[in-house]
Amino acid sequence: MKTITAAELDEKFDNGEDVSEYFDWANARRINWEHELVELELQKEELSALDAEAVRLNTSRHKLVSLWIRERLKQSPKSAAE
Repeated sequence: MKTITAAELDEKFDNGEDVSEYFDWANARRINWEHELVELELQKEELSALDAEAVRLNTSRHKLVSLWIRERLKQSPKSAAE
């Protein structure tokens, strides 16, 4: 496996070049995430603020909410049942 800098890899990828030689495919793994759709109710002002933050971070509303929930769950103390 060859090595290059992240900037070099980005440039090659952006130019449409084959960058597969820079990955360790023998140790690659696929993460199978199980998803479940949930519904969230927000006030219009909250939704506007959420959308503004998503734009500021150059991401989608969905990804931002998912990220925030994951971060919060990592911070939470483990329950006694675990």
